[in-house]
Amino acid sequence: MKKNLYKIDNAIEKILNGSNTLFLDSNELKQIVSKLRKNEYNVYYPYEESDKVILYTNDIPKVSLFKIVCNEKLRHQDILGSILSLNINSSYLGDIIIDDDYYYFYILSELSCFIKDNLNMIGNKKIILEEIDINALKDYKRKYEEKTIIVSSLRIDNVISKIINLNRKNVLDKINNKEVILNYEVLTKSSYNLKENDVFSIRKYGKYKYIKIINNTKKDNLIIKYLKYI
Repeated sequence: MKKNLYKIDNAIEKILNGSNTLFLDSNELKQIVSKLRKNEYNVYYPYEESDKVILYTNDIPKVSLFKIVCNEKLRHQDILGSILSLNINSSYLGDIIIDDDYYYFYILSELSCFIKDNLNMIGNKKIILEEIDINALKDYKRKYEEKTIIVSSLRIDNVISKIINLNRKNVLDKINNKEVILNYEVLTKSSYNLKENDVFSIRKYGKYKYIKIINNTKKDNLIIKYLKYI
């Protein structure tokens, strides 16, 4: 918590001093802009639907886009883990994009040379890095699978249990082990009721967005719609 507060305060100070922030997730963005006037900042989106953005004042931040070339399939968590294992602060790293069998990530340009020199493996898989034009993915649209399920309530532990077909006890274990992230923060309250557009991820199971209640069943259960990030 203290680390997050420091990041928020530091980001506000950077903006007020005419500089730019590091990458921010949606929760951090919300906290920061609530303490600033609208004319004090601009928002840099690497692409239209990017999860992580940068606040700036005058000059657009310098960001690099890398393509990962690999002959084997890669997973998001392995790409993230391999980059962070280089002792890179996660705030310097933007979105990681997997588009079919193509892999990309954004990073602040001040680290681009370091990344080129040091990132040559993802897990145990050999890779080649190519720095490409920053606008190459500007029209990229996220891909989702739209799904519906029937649940007895909107409690997040109940919904997760249905989505990943795991009993509630095992879901509670995952929550207690900090394996569930809700709106970019570790979930601590298993009884939390999902709200429209809440985003949550479950370690090893993927990332999801709750959309809305579609209908009620005759037994007063809820038919809900959600998206699974591909």
